[in-house]
Amino acid sequence: MASRYRENKAEKIGRMTREYSGKLDRSAQYLSIILAGGFGKRIKSERPKVLHEVWGEPSVKRVADAAQKGLKSPNQIIVVGIGAMEVMEVIGKQPHTLFAYQREQKGTGHALQVALESVGKRGFNGVVVVFPADMCLIERGTVRRFIRAFEKADLDMMVLTGQYEGDTALNRYGRIVRVPKADANGDPSGELENDVIEIIEHKDILKLENGAAHETTYRGRPYVFTRQELLENREFNSGVYAFRGPDLMKHLYRITSDNAQREIYVTDLVSIFNRAKLRVGAHQLKDNTPIVAFNDKSTLKHMQALAQKMRYDQLKDIISIEDEDQFFLADDVVRDLLRMERKGKPLDIVIGPGAHVSKGVKLNRGVEIARNAILDGNIILGEGVKIHEGANVSTYPEQTLVLGDGTEILQGDIVKGNTHIGKNCRIESSVNITGSDEFPTRIGDKVTIKGTSYVFGSIIEKNCWIEHSVIIRMYVDCVKAKDGTIRKIKYYLPPPEGNDSLRPIEK
Repeated sequence: MASRYRENKAEKIGRMTREYSGKLDRSAQYLSIILAGGFGKRIKSERPKVLHEVWGEPSVKRVADAAQKGLKSPNQIIVVGIGAMEVMEVIGKQPHTLFAYQREQKGTGHALQVALESVGKRGFNGVVVVFPADMCLIERGTVRRFIRAFEKADLDMMVLTGQYEGDTALNRYGRIVRVPKADANGDPSGELENDVIEIIEHKDILKLENGAAHETTYRGRPYVFTRQELLENREFNSGVYAFRGPDLMKHLYRITSDNAQREIYVTDLVSIFNRAKLRVGAHQLKDNTPIVAFNDKSTLKHMQALAQKMRYDQLKDIISIEDEDQFFLADDVVRDLLRMERKGKPLDIVIGPGAHVSKGVKLNRGVEIARNAILDGNIILGEGVKIHEGANVSTYPEQTLVLGDGTEILQGDIVKGNTHIGKNCRIESSVNITGSDEFPTRIGDKVTIKGTSYVFGSIIEKNCWIEHSVIIRMYVDCVKAKDGTIRKIKYYLPPPEGNDSLRPIEK
């Protein structure tokens, strides 16, 4: 029964993979491959590691977006395995994205083989860039700088590396082994010095007995490294690689599983390319933050804190963030703010402690969002809009909510759905306003709504005053008294429904 279940699940994944996959754009220069097939046992969660969120987005989605935008290429292959269907749903259908199913997880090299099998015999003649899906802080700028370095150096393979900080005894990354000043015979390395010889995984270093040496050759010359030298090597492998497509296709299946894990490592391609007299190099980042990955909950929490610090540092001199440790502005909101700032006008935007502004929100000059206010969805704010403490403004994905210039949403209000509120309106505390697709809510300029009122699916003319009322699917006219004052609508309640469902409790 269990076997049949697995077969059915595999068949379903296969069908979904075909349905979600597009076709590569053969005219594009770059192809990104995202390795998202592993589960991540150390994260101790039923959810696959790559689906854990950092700064509002699943890690795999963040990496996939950074790769596409950094390379300026729509071509992408997502290798899925554990949690395959969930990962495909997160990424969604895209014209030039393919999904490759890694039924068994046999290492990063095996995942890369599975990815390129989906390309077919034609292969890919451009540049292939490989990313791990748990590198949740990588940004398009880092990707762009890496690929520029690869092209400028005119290499066949390049590795993105970092410099490990802290106690090297805690460094679990693979080490970048470079050519030292002299070979094992004491002869100067000359122009070979600093070339990348290979990458050695941490577990393979630990296999060396104390006092034992790791012997290797490079360009026909012998080199020897002690176990301690390798462990104290601070240059680490990030897991991001760039290849010339034809060379990768030619040499990929020469990787063996002769290592401590009995897995097929992408890292072995460094040695394989070197033996084939191909050019291999490394691009080292000065700041490790964008290439840090996570394996456990404590590291994931650290990633969240780093993400917050990165956004705060980007915005701290542009807008006022009252508490740098308690705020959320989605990445597209941050990018919009940076674009606005480049126009040269002061923004005068204030973000209060605990404020949450999600993807799709469009801020504007002079906007103030107070403590613990939530804006979630496709929301367009006019200039000078004020969202007070604890207010909740939201939409469903296909809806748009608009607040006009100078409008205030006061403490504890709920405004949601297909709703447009005009300029200089005042929605006082404890008001609930909702608009649906069938019955949108439209409120004119200079309207005041107060006193625990509820409005749904209504059209309210400008200058109206509504207090302690329930307005459901109504057209509200602005009526003036003889003295020119606006007639207030107060204590309006529609007739109750469902009276026949109620009865008193007898003693």
